[in-house]
Amino acid sequence: MAESTKRTVRDLRRASRSAVLQRLYFDGPLSRQELVPSTGLSSGSVSNVVGELVGDGLLEEAGSVESDGGRPRTLLRVAPDGGRLIGVDVGETRVRVELFDLALTELARADMPLSPRHYDVDRVVNHIRDGMAAVLSGAEVPPDRLLGVGVGVPGIVDRASPAGAVVHGQTIGWRAVPLEELLRSRAEPLGGARYFIDNGARTLGQAEMWFGGGRGARDAVVVLLGSGVGACIVSDGRLYGGAHSSAAEWGHSTMALRGRGCRCGARGCLEAYVGAEAVLERWREAGGPVTDDTDEESGIAALISAAYPPGGADPDPVARGLLDETAEYLGAGLSDLINLCAPERILIGGWAGLQLGPHLLPAVREYATSYALRHPAGHATIELGRLGPDAVTVGAATLPLAAFFATGGTRPATPEEPLAQESAAPAARTGRRLAAARVSHGGVAAD
Repeated sequence: MAESTKRTVRDLRRASRSAVLQRLYFDGPLSRQELVPSTGLSSGSVSNVVGELVGDGLLEEAGSVESDGGRPRTLLRVAPDGGRLIGVDVGETRVRVELFDLALTELARADMPLSPRHYDVDRVVNHIRDGMAAVLSGAEVPPDRLLGVGVGVPGIVDRASPAGAVVHGQTIGWRAVPLEELLRSRAEPLGGARYFIDNGARTLGQAEMWFGGGRGARDAVVVLLGSGVGACIVSDGRLYGGAHSSAAEWGHSTMALRGRGCRCGARGCLEAYVGAEAVLERWREAGGPVTDDTDEESGIAALISAAYPPGGADPDPVARGLLDETAEYLGAGLSDLINLCAPERILIGGWAGLQLGPHLLPAVREYATSYALRHPAGHATIELGRLGPDAVTVGAATLPLAAFFATGGTRPATPEEPLAQESAAPAARTGRRLAAARVSHGGVAAD
């Protein structure tokens, strides 16, 4: 017998609240009258839903506008104080935890370093626990106002387990790590809010699609270039990946047969040529001043300074040649994505991508175009991401935010009532941006 798809009154009410919240979040402030055609709801339904959401503290007035021959129309927006969100970036050099309001304005942050090539699970879990305690300390967040904790991780996230998300991080030595179960047992968030765990490149992609350089695109690729390499593929507004969620493991596509060894154990992967760890290893082999205790971020900065010295000094030919070669490998890797996915836009993010991008971007574009088929290459633009080095954390916070929208402005479902985490780019983004301080954090010139 076919399963009934009849919607209950509760379902309809939740859908109506969700429609109003999302429209105001991405296109607000708007008046009640403007919400009628933009949500497809009747004026009576809009009035009732707005009244409920105002009463719940989720909407607030945001001024008024004159109307033609009538009373001024009150504008509404989602109240930033209507909830709190935590975003976590489990990077490969540190764990970053940030507390946000509903407008994704940063309220507090905590950074805890990780030793290179030592990604101990217990240490990561403890860092997340301690980071949450630090950002919530003194924040006076009521238990029902923490909507959830989003966590971006390196690796494949498997949600098929009844115990919650399991992480397979081959490049960092994580094999079937029950991260959600560990976090729930050791780092229960305020009021029992739930965890939402996804691949870090996907959270970067969602942030750029919602608030950054991906706005308005239906088909895009967002590249995360850090210690390793990942990519988030967006097709028809939806992120690639399902219950076994990862970014497209583009960094482990084969670039050279029997080539350089990769952290994953294979040879010739793209990551073995353009990941920050591999770039520094190549510079060390060429005689560059790289030692075992050189941290990656300062090492990449030194490489850039040697290749592109300030004040018009002569560049180090070894450093310049290495970065030129890196640009060619990256461009060739992007050409594969162009041929396979035909994206409108490619955005390069991640801390290393944002450091290297201003120097390499022209060459990367040239190589990508020369290696790709002409027709799809002619329809793709390649730019830097616009949200700076915090984009993974911002994207992680959008995971509980998306679930908050889906439930019509109530706390997302408990783990026993799982919500689908297949996020999509919002249908409308006209005029909605993060606060200027949020976008410009990190000093990345992306326009």
